[in-house]
Amino acid sequence: MMTLPRALRSSVGQKVLMAISGTMLSLFLLVHGAGNSTLFLGRDSFLSYAEKLHSLGVLVSLFEISLLAVFLLHVAVGIALFLQNNAARPVRYQVDKSAGGRTPGSRTMPYTGVVILIFIVVHLLNFHFTDHSIPIADIVKNVLSQPLTALFYMAAMAVLCLHISHGFWSLLQTFGINHPKYNSALRNAALALALLLAALFILIPLFTLSMQDFPF
Repeated sequence: MMTLPRALRSSVGQKVLMAISGTMLSLFLLVHGAGNSTLFLGRDSFLSYAEKLHSLGVLVSLFEISLLAVFLLHVAVGIALFLQNNAARPVRYQVDKSAGGRTPGSRTMPYTGVVILIFIVVHLLNFHFTDHSIPIADIVKNVLSQPLTALFYMAAMAVLCLHISHGFWSLLQTFGINHPKYNSALRNAALALALLLAALFILIPLFTLSMQDFPF
């Protein structure tokens, strides 16, 4: 059985770890997005969701620690793969084409990853490391009603869409889910899922910014 240190040194192991950690993070995004969508049902619904979440007590802390560990693993493996790819291809191609599976998402993965990392730091400062005596609904409204902040969040979600569109596709490839006959449909499905997920998160700052009487 392959241990974690050995897997981190193996190219195949790294890709599997990248796929597994990426899947776990994507599942978190889906759950997080579903929870955040209670905002559209009004202030009371969102506060009720937040209250039920925090009533889990220590389980929330354990989940946050586990999520942080998965995220750090994803970042570490991503950096390792990036460095390996650069070492294996020290000379830049004369022509940069999308043939052979190269897409804007695949070409920009390291850079979109950096943007997402910056976004996560800002997001945590805005919503996690803040004054918890203020109702979370008011924190959301105060933060996202600022035009520059709302635009930053929407732009970050567009970058996230680009990142996970290739991530979903890579996940399928890593686990051998590919066939010339169906690859185009699979790639489009990965893009559609990424767009839907990003759109869910974009709607929150968009509506907060554009509607003064948004119900929270």
